[in-house]
Amino acid sequence: MWPVLLLDVDGPLNPYAAQPQRRPAGYGTHRLPTPRWEALERRRLEEWGTPDRPVKPLRVWLNPHHGPQLLSLPFDLVWATTWEEEANTFIAPVLGLPELPYLTWPSPRPEPEDGVFWKTPLITTWAKGRPFAWVDDDITDADRTWVRTHHQGPALLHRIDPRRGLTPADFTILTSWATGTGERDRA
Repeated sequence: MWPVLLLDVDGPLNPYAAQPQRRPAGYGTHRLPTPRWEALERRRLEEWGTPDRPVKPLRVWLNPHHGPQLLSLPFDLVWATTWEEEANTFIAPVLGLPELPYLTWPSPRPEPEDGVFWKTPLITTWAKGRPFAWVDDDITDADRTWVRTHHQGPALLHRIDPRRGLTPADFTILTSWATGTGERDRA
């Protein structure tokens, strides 16, 4: 059984923090009219007193090469993104990925202490000791410490720069970790 690779969308696959004139090479612009985004924007427009304005689709940068690269990794892929099921509808087809399992998040979101990202305890509970790697732009040392304390199996928490998205170096790190040729520390 392969380890799991938990994928966040915004940051790793969509380098949303890059300056528009400095979009990383290989990424294309996609305007995605997701229901979740539309509902959020509709609420904002109502709060601003302009409920009749049209909602602009969400601008997302995606690199179509990431799909084949992800599929070639020795991992079982799982979405760990607030996009939830919408990642299969809107992101997977652009990247050439099949429909993937996804984590669902509670509402309201939990508020862990000590600087731990809200996803971290939920992911650790979901993994149930299974080896996993997780790519996200919100991972910190507090999360790594939390996972080392609360997860029984190996884990790699790999922060991705949201200005660059996944890079060849990130794919090398993930492959090395999964195959045991890289550091196999817990978290």
